[in-house]
Amino acid sequence: TDEALPRGSPEDGQEEAALKMMQGREDSKLRRVQFRPCIDLRGGKVTQIVGATLKDNEKGGTEAVTNFESKKGAAYFAQMYKKDRLKGGHVIMLGPGNEEAALEALRAYPGGLHVGGGITPENAQKYLDAGASHVIVTSYVFKNGEIKLDKLKELVDTVGKERLVLDLSCRRLMKGGASKGFYVVTDRWQKFTNYEINEENIMMLAKYCSEFLVHGVDKEGKRSGIETELVSFLGSVSPIPVTYAGGIRSLQDVQIVSDIGNGRVDFTIGSALDIFGGDLPYKDVVEKYGPDEE
Repeated sequence: TDEALPRGSPEDGQEEAALKMMQGREDSKLRRVQFRPCIDLRGGKVTQIVGATLKDNEKGGTEAVTNFESKKGAAYFAQMYKKDRLKGGHVIMLGPGNEEAALEALRAYPGGLHVGGGITPENAQKYLDAGASHVIVTSYVFKNGEIKLDKLKELVDTVGKERLVLDLSCRRLMKGGASKGFYVVTDRWQKFTNYEINEENIMMLAKYCSEFLVHGVDKEGKRSGIETELVSFLGSVSPIPVTYAGGIRSLQDVQIVSDIGNGRVDFTIGSALDIFGGDLPYKDVVEKYGPDEE
């Protein structure tokens, strides 16, 4: 169907846009991948969980296997990321009770962080006004296992493509002992959609947003290594910036992301970092993969 594309979508000059995308792919091979920090919030506290265990409970909250819970507030970590000039990190609200903590983080580092978790056209501007550079969306545009382009276009009309990040958190779909590919998951990462992470879908969604955030959910919080097939795929096809999260446990894993992602996939580390109870020194990651010296 010939639906009108939203503000910021490449309808006119598609050949020129395609050439720019290809040029971006070539240029990105020369770049150094960037560390994108995170602030995951659950019950108003900074936490690190095993992603695949997150689910709603009967009391209206969430439950999950927790790796770490900080005594420090969200603003503390935001200020640390600001001091180290780390741009484009994400604040993720895992369930209810996290709004105030998220707003505190955004106010502590204006323009430095993205925010996601329950974002809608009705509340997106509130987070942007508080200091978010971008809003991150998954569940609002994926309903009943399908993508709803009308909802995606509504978001683009509300905040603009340039301030929208699509979270394509995904899990490997297994049938009969065989992998059927990676599919977007929603609702605390428990429900599979029918939306496969393939080149056609990536190219279509890139018309509507400025970046992708991709959690390899089955690796999230386990410090068991990365989803190499997924990272390699993202590095080969995504025409816009993409950040991968899930399973990174060492600088060697980061180097793998850089290599197989063709220098085009940035990364997040959570549970493995010493600031979140792990063994990998945060300062070492910042030193090697932080901002370029000015």
